[in-house]
Amino acid sequence: MSDKRCLALIAHDMKKDDMVEFATNHRAELSGFRLVATGTTGGRILDACPDLDITPLKSGPLGGDQQIGAMIANGQVQMLLFFTDPLTALPHDVDVKALTRLATVYDIPMALNRATAELLIRVF
Repeated sequence: MSDKRCLALIAHDMKKDDMVEFATNHRAELSGFRLVATGTTGGRILDACPDLDITPLKSGPLGGDQQIGAMIANGQVQMLLFFTDPLTALPHDVDVKALTRLATVYDIPMALNRATAELLIRVF
């Protein structure tokens, strides 16, 4: 197991381009973390930034959100960057709420939009 802190990356479909751009712009900062991401988001980031240490998990609706939630509960994830899309209805909204609740319960830094992620990545 790596000594690096672990950061989880998730983006809803309409925010995936933003997350890839964020990862590309902050490649140096992100290289200091062990990264986990939901399936499609992780794959897109890996395509753009193959040098990052990122582990793609399952797609969010197929259990990826829950996998990351379990990692938060087990103390394996120290920060969550989750670019949410508040304008699109999501069939797995219950999973999304459970994940953000766990980040709150376990008191880890969490960004739900790019502006907050920009601040967190600089101080964490």
